[in-house]
Formats: sequence, C-alpha cells, structure tokens
Amino acid sequence: MQVILVQDVANLGYKNDIVKVKDGYGRNYLIPNKLAIIASDSNVKQLNENLKQQAKKMAQQLADAQALAEKLAATVINVAVKANEDGKIFGTVTTAQIADALAAQGFEIDKRIITVEPVKELGEVIANARLHREVKAEIKLNVVAE
Repeated sequence: MQVILVQDVANLGYKNDIVKVKDGYGRNYLIPNKLAIIASDSNVKQLNENLKQQAKKMAQQLADAQALAEKLAATVINVAVKANEDGKIFGTVTTAQIADALAAQGFEIDKRIITVEPVKELGEVIANARLHREVKAEIKLNVVAE
C-alpha cells in the first residue's frame, strides 16, 4: 500500500513523502491517527500542486536552518549539573536541559529535535539537532558541576 505522509513519522519518512508500507500498518495506524492518507491519483495530483507552491517557502526554510546550524557549530553551550568529586553526574543531561541552555543563549530550539548520548561524566559532549530534513547541526556542550 502506498500512502502520503501528512506529518513526519520517525523511521518512515517526512511530511509529503510517498512511501510504501504494509497494509495493516497503513490502515490500522497511519490513516486512523491522521499521519497519512492513501496515495490515490487525485491525492497525488493535489500533493504535486501543493509542493510546487511550497518550493520557494521550503528553500527559505533550508537557508534559515543552514544559517542556524553554522551559528550552533560556532558556539559552546554550558550545562550545569549536580556531580560528585570524581566528576560523575547524578542522573544525566536531558534534552530539556540542553534546550533551556540554548534558549538562555538566544537559540529557540525544540527539545524534541535534539538527540544526545547518555552523559554520565563532566566534560565536553556533542549533541545533535535535526533542524531540517537535510540539515543536522552539532551542538558542543560543556558539562560542568553546579
């Protein structure tokens, strides 16, 4: 079964992609949850017309995402956490803490697009942010004790 994604779906595709999925997954999950519509001829024609109209807008979004990625690559974000004398962290650094630290420096990035490996010690860490479907930014974090 082919469907047109209405929203981004993790590990499947992005909005407006035409993807082939198993019948049960499409009929029982994607379509009832309004994540996709069936890729009929009329829906595909409507999608193509919408994509033509959105092409200029998407080019601007891509340019903005690339500019933001360059700014993020040039900055180091300090994240203060509780730690013991040996440098071990109590808990871990969360994406919410990273988003708050970015907001304090003037970057408005949603915590849901940030990914980071579990952090257990103080020091420098690299987090990733998916700013656009074609742009992924690296965020340099300096994890310090409170």
